[in-house]
Amino acid sequence: QVQLVESGGGLVHTGGSLRLSCAASGRTFSSYTMGWFRQAPGKERDFVATVSGGTTYYADSVKGRFTISRDNAKNTMYLQMNSLKPEDTAVYYCAAVRALSDRGYYRQADYDYWGQGTQVTVSS
Repeated sequence: QVQLVESGGGLVHTGGSLRLSCAASGRTFSSYTMGWFRQAPGKERDFVATVSGGTTYYADSVKGRFTISRDNAKNTMYLQMNSLKPEDTAVYYCAAVRALSDRGYYRQADYDYWGQGTQVTVSS
């Protein structure tokens, strides 16, 4: 069982930056593929980014602005978000699955564990 806790959300103006963190419990963090998803009001939960081993993948909407990373020694994953836009406003969720893939995992159904979410609001 893995528990995930997100932090770092908040309110920021257009063009600003935020860094989200996802702290994971357990002793085999490096064996997990980690991902970020987001859900805007009235919309489905969408893929944002994933890191599996040393491989990263991004949704087209965030490519070049967001950077996913992980620190296995700290059991923590990060999402650095730059050049934020109002359309980035959403609840951001981290997710984990105990598997590694060089093709990445993009679907919610691929993940077994989820955090409670952290709100990101970008004002125009």
